[in-house]
Amino acid sequence: MAAPPLAAALLGAFLALLLLVSPAAAEIRETVIRADPRTIIPLDEFGFSHQGILELNVTGIAFDPPASPDLDLSQFGFFLSTLDAWVHVLRQLQDLDVTCALQSDLVKLAYSFDRLKPPSNPAGVPVARSSSFSVAFRVSEPGQYTLVFANCLNGGDLKISMDVSSAMYNVDPATGQRAYLSVGAAALPSIYFLFCLAYAALVAAWVSILLRKRAAVFRIHYFMLAVLVLKGFNLLAEAEDKSYIERTGTAHGWDVLFYIFSFLRGISLFTLIVLIGTGWSFLKPYLADREKKVLMVVIPLQVVANIAQVVIDESGPYARDWVTWRQVFLLVDVVCCCAVLFPIVWSIKNLREAARSDGKAAVNLMKLTLFRQYYVVVICYIYFTRVVVYALVTITSYRYLWTSDMAREVATLAFYMFTGYRFRPEVHNPYFAIDDEEEEAAAEALKLDDEFEL
Repeated sequence: MAAPPLAAALLGAFLALLLLVSPAAAEIRETVIRADPRTIIPLDEFGFSHQGILELNVTGIAFDPPASPDLDLSQFGFFLSTLDAWVHVLRQLQDLDVTCALQSDLVKLAYSFDRLKPPSNPAGVPVARSSSFSVAFRVSEPGQYTLVFANCLNGGDLKISMDVSSAMYNVDPATGQRAYLSVGAAALPSIYFLFCLAYAALVAAWVSILLRKRAAVFRIHYFMLAVLVLKGFNLLAEAEDKSYIERTGTAHGWDVLFYIFSFLRGISLFTLIVLIGTGWSFLKPYLADREKKVLMVVIPLQVVANIAQVVIDESGPYARDWVTWRQVFLLVDVVCCCAVLFPIVWSIKNLREAARSDGKAAVNLMKLTLFRQYYVVVICYIYFTRVVVYALVTITSYRYLWTSDMAREVATLAFYMFTGYRFRPEVHNPYFAIDDEEEEAAAEALKLDDEFEL
């Protein structure tokens, strides 16, 4: 199915992906800032409840050029802000109501660097300014907050370096236990585990079908089984990853398993759509050159998409190229989604041409109907998981952000079930069976709808 060079390239890309994966910082994040001139540095985002805590441990604070003794340190600091508040802060800065975001009463000031300067001692001996601090800031107003560092001096001419360790969590008032998952993600471990059980049931059902219908099983059906298994393991790793983060604040290796299965599941799913679209193994035992080229494009692009996803998750918004990686991920994902549609369109055109020449109107009409339905379902699945799900994130309250993940998983499960049902092994599959009594009616239908516009 795949050429040896493609397999070698895939293995090489997979190993490269593993090298990129580092232990996830999760809700305990270690951020290294070196000679950064930005006036605003977003560090992390978290949904706090009424019992939220932010712990900041900052070391190695240094300025470039070196700060003078009379430097106004009140122009440097960390604060928490919601998205709505930040919009109003930008307006205040534009209207010159404030000259620094740290001065706005709309943000929650966690720490200002003027606290680094020690008070004069009775002996009058100057004391060196501290280059580190630790603070625990209590968040009493619930909301989705972003931790931000502000440098309001000299328009960014003064660069700063420091090592920032931030921990954000909510405290259960009844037990005092810490929960390092954001409020909007607290339900995700249970959701992913339930969907993992659903895929385990699908795997069992699919294996049962393959055993009962051995005579009608093609290689594509075994590939569909592999896709289901990879998806189940992906959900199990994600459930354990989120659960471990909730308890400890870090993933400690579970993120590596999650990225591995996400990588394999993403590539296998897009490959499956291409193979089904070409009719491989159940309509024809080979792939045409142009269909192989689609796979040669989709698989490397999926490798790039997974690498971009790892960089986005592991670096966080403080990274200077974080936005660029997000744009790369979205662009590559869109290209892959468009590319997998071409084989389905080609199959529809080939079937339509065959209907004019081989005299099997009924079976060709059924095949055309099947592939046309699959084309529409693939488009609906792509649109829902790429557009509707992201729209849910923007309109949903921060407490219910888990609903977007659940909607994505429901759509994916429905897509898998539709694909399995329509392309199940069946000796007397009604979509492929020739019905002589309906041959004439099918021929008329093909004439009336000859073009099958998509």
